[in-house]
Amino acid sequence: MCGVRIAHFCDSHPGRSDGVATSVAATVALLRSAGHEVQLYQPAPLLRGRGEPCGVRSVPVPLRNIGVGVPRFSGMRPVPHVVHVHTPGPVGIGGLRYARAHGLPVVMTWHTDLLAYSAHFMEIQFGAAHAAQRLALGWTVRDYLRLARAGTERRHQLLRLGQEFMDRTSAVIAPSAKTAAGLAEFERLPPVWTVPTAIRLDDCPLGRAELRRALRIAETAPVVLAVGRATREKDPALLLAAFSRVLRRLPDARLVMVGVQQHRMSVRRQARQAGVADALRLVRPVPHSRMAAYYRMADVLAFASTTDTQGLAMIEAEAAGLPVVLADAALADRPGGTGGRLSTAPDAGSMAAALTRVLTDPQLHSEVAEAGRAAADAYSAEHYLGHLMAVYAYARGTAGDQGAASASVGASRAARTAG
Repeated sequence: MCGVRIAHFCDSHPGRSDGVATSVAATVALLRSAGHEVQLYQPAPLLRGRGEPCGVRSVPVPLRNIGVGVPRFSGMRPVPHVVHVHTPGPVGIGGLRYARAHGLPVVMTWHTDLLAYSAHFMEIQFGAAHAAQRLALGWTVRDYLRLARAGTERRHQLLRLGQEFMDRTSAVIAPSAKTAAGLAEFERLPPVWTVPTAIRLDDCPLGRAELRRALRIAETAPVVLAVGRATREKDPALLLAAFSRVLRRLPDARLVMVGVQQHRMSVRRQARQAGVADALRLVRPVPHSRMAAYYRMADVLAFASTTDTQGLAMIEAEAAGLPVVLADAALADRPGGTGGRLSTAPDAGSMAAALTRVLTDPQLHSEVAEAGRAAADAYSAEHYLGHLMAVYAYARGTAGDQGAASASVGASRAARTAG
């Protein structure tokens, strides 16, 4: 399929150190390099105008390092062949409305577990209320109030809203088998394609020894690396508790947390309580072009989150030859079905034991690293692009049939897995 015009709608800011922004940037770059025409709509960096030519102006959220897009899409030219929605925020909702107004097929990537995140982010409830209003769902005051009540009422209302997204979509991309399985909570589904994101990790000339010196880490010290923000849903408490046990066995070990912009004081306080403050190195978000140096500097990646939908840091680490230990068995399957990752129960003792084994057993370290690199090599950017274009072809072939496709529960359970 040549010369496809795809409009991507994403509420994550360009350059943010989150998985959605990284995945969208990688996807857009790959599509453009293959000769496809891509329009990318996402919030500009707060009040500084527009990043992309079709960027969306945004306003800042008080007390948060984010902005909310204020989309207007009435003048889009040329009209795309496919609308690809990545988020259910104002920009993503604008994409759904634009697609419906112009009779365009919609592909939606389910990047975020909204049900899991709603307990941690108040803006999800506000966003859900905004989405219901913009999509003209006819909710009552009682429906909106349910969003403010934690527990089953909020969950029911978010599922109800998610169902509206599904009913407006021709195909859904789940970035992992875990995410695909979670979508079964919806009553009706369009076909679900399990397509993990393939990330190209740029080489960085910064050497292992040089970076360790900059971080005040000895060349021979065992280094545990964690990548990403340290907000509650990522479970930094589990990471720090596990590392405290590693430190008892390996007193020279160091923990490097890269990408920590928010809650730095909280992380340092938890580190002091866990007795690892002196062994902790907190690093703010770094350009993606420098991440290869951090993976090269470390000895193992610790992935403590159980709310992620795919875990791009694990994919990057494996591509760099760094062993991975994760606390979410549901994400143990690697892209392409090439074996499982080293996973543990989500408790400090289990995770610490696995990290210590990898750090002290050279053979295990080598086996885990080689298996991860082989999996990364097997699931290339070209594989990802091929699967993505297959989804677009399917969506274009079913344009206008969304209602019929989602009317039958049996038909909606179709699933396709990228292999």
